[in-house]
Amino acid sequence: MPESSSDPSNGAGPDSNKGEFQLIHDYFQQQPLHRSDVLLGIGDDGAIVSLAKEKQLVLVMDTMISGVHFPDSTSAYDLGWKSLAVNLSDLAAMGAEPAWLTLALTLPHSDEQWVQKFSHGLFELASRYDVQLIGGDTTRGPLTVTVQAHGFVEQGQALLRNGAKAGDLIYVSGYPGEAALGLELIQSNNRQHPSFELLSRRLNRPIPRIELGLSLSGIATSCIDISDGLLADLHHILDDSGAGANIWVDQLPVSPAYQAVANTESFYLPLLSGGDDYELLFTIPANKQDEIAQIEADISLTCIGEITPGKGIQCLDPSGKKIEVARLGYDHFLEA
Repeated sequence: MPESSSDPSNGAGPDSNKGEFQLIHDYFQQQPLHRSDVLLGIGDDGAIVSLAKEKQLVLVMDTMISGVHFPDSTSAYDLGWKSLAVNLSDLAAMGAEPAWLTLALTLPHSDEQWVQKFSHGLFELASRYDVQLIGGDTTRGPLTVTVQAHGFVEQGQALLRNGAKAGDLIYVSGYPGEAALGLELIQSNNRQHPSFELLSRRLNRPIPRIELGLSLSGIATSCIDISDGLLADLHHILDDSGAGANIWVDQLPVSPAYQAVANTESFYLPLLSGGDDYELLFTIPANKQDEIAQIEADISLTCIGEITPGKGIQCLDPSGKKIEVARLGYDHFLEA
């Protein structure tokens, strides 16, 4: 969706006449969705929700800062969508069912048109997963979005990072690396490329794998979503599980769009080290492959390696030769 010249992300445009509380009332308090477990939502000092006794509450939070987590040119609609999607992806990685969200929005100025588009993107995704906005905060400053999402799991059934064991198989959903290539096309302003729309959408409007996360309960021994890069996030599983891994490079899933854009000399680097895909990376016992095959999902699930004793990750070619990878993934402070 194209943005007007008053997009707060680029600092242009005059203030509208609406103040903080009017913006909240007009664009955030009017969400059509109303869950029965929300006893008190926006409008008081705090929200009140009801939690079923047989459930456990899962809380996740992500902050997105202009120029760090998204290009300044990102549309308000896409930012509204993505700020929720990255949180729902964390819930998916824990096998949780989403329920509520809170929003802290910092804006350079009061731009009614921008806020309207932002709220439309936020609420379109929220409505897909029955998620209600129940509170938050609005302030003035550099464009920053913080969302906290809340979800449920059955008692003791959350997917964690620490259960991978030697012999487990490593799976990934979808096509990691597409978002990184989408960012490359945006940064090079290569909008004429045939894959631009698909790959830029993968960057700006990721689909949280909620249904897959729910289906993996009782099957996966560990799970994480890919936000900083496949290898970087796999390292989190290995660190928590006290294990190592072999990745079979020839088994990595490559889409036609990826193949059309990726550099031949570093062909697998975006797939292994690029972030922002929000696909699920998970491990299963080898004897549960048939159960994975029976999961009804509208995305591919690919076995890309195995958990090993020891530490570290080896990326191997078909002959078993180790392939060196230049970087594992994104790190806020190392990148700075």
